[in-house]
Amino acid sequence: MDFALDGDQEALVDLARSILGDHCGDDQLRAFAASGAPCDTRLWQLLAEAGLTGVGIAEAQGGTGCGMLEAALLIECAGAALAPVPLRETLICARTLAMVGDTHGDLVARAAAGAAILASACDETANAWQTPATQARRDTSGGWRLAGERPAVAWGMEAQAILISAWIESEGCAGLFLVPADAAGLVRQVQAGTDATPLALLTLADVALPASALLDGGAGSSDLLRWHLGEMRVGLAASQLGIAGEALRRTAAYTAERVQFGRPVGSMQAVQQRAADAYIDLEAMRSTLWRAAWLIDQGLCDDAEITVAKYWAAIGGHRITHTAQHQHGGMGADVTYPIHRYFLAAKAVEAALGGTQPMLAELGTAIASGVARRLSAIGGGFDAL
Repeated sequence: MDFALDGDQEALVDLARSILGDHCGDDQLRAFAASGAPCDTRLWQLLAEAGLTGVGIAEAQGGTGCGMLEAALLIECAGAALAPVPLRETLICARTLAMVGDTHGDLVARAAAGAAILASACDETANAWQTPATQARRDTSGGWRLAGERPAVAWGMEAQAILISAWIESEGCAGLFLVPADAAGLVRQVQAGTDATPLALLTLADVALPASALLDGGAGSSDLLRWHLGEMRVGLAASQLGIAGEALRRTAAYTAERVQFGRPVGSMQAVQQRAADAYIDLEAMRSTLWRAAWLIDQGLCDDAEITVAKYWAAIGGHRITHTAQHQHGGMGADVTYPIHRYFLAAKAVEAALGGTQPMLAELGTAIASGVARRLSAIGGGFDAL
């Protein structure tokens, strides 16, 4: 694949960086954190006016076009700026709803215009996505009843609608459901995470939903759920790439200026070696992310390639932000200094991605089963294994 950005992609990145740079400076983020507000509504409005909240959604459905690669580029920019807006979740949930067709077209168009916030409560670290803890059953009217809990749902308090996975006992499979935030029986409670992203604990007490709440992308609800999770994971990896890349950039600038023992800290070999290791991690994060996103745009939501991107986002983000903290010395532990925000943001994404050992186990299963070998038709992948 070609890693060079085309003209439209460069214009997208330049526009995003311009808007985010004007509204996510260190002083502005400090003032926003002190305000206690969950979302920067002014920034969200500006992103919507620029058409950025509709990236990755077809123009016919109210978006501005492009695909997963462009959405990932935008999410990376938001991660680097630590933008306090629900961009990742809303973009990808809207893309998932758009796969269904016109059934939820109004909600897709509102999300693309920045008029609706969407959230996802599907990935679980304690359960495989194929067997979610939330339960769904048909009721006598032909609709659905959902019961269960979902903790730590990003932007769950602010969302107008939430995508929730549930196990359908009668069907013997998992399904993806669209749940309005005002649905009777849905209780939302505020939760706190490691960073500033607002979280919610969702309790579903026999929530009644119409038959249309079970989404179907044409190949079955379980397949649509797999696609949704794949894109959410790619989105998380894109956020982590932005966070880690900016943390490393700031660290390089700091160590180049910080003088110790009569010379810049960055001129010391041990500092250079650790920075080089961080750069290698960053480029591994970048290449695996872009491959996974590119494959999605080719119509392949490949579990193995996405797991590789997840793994590098988790382990790479962990190592890079630890390097950033350590190379800032005492300043790295100062919560009034900006670098600590990147460490906390990376830890939040790492937690959302899940532990690296389960990811390796999942990847090993995919390779052993031969699932990853189907990529040989378009080149690359794990065919050589």
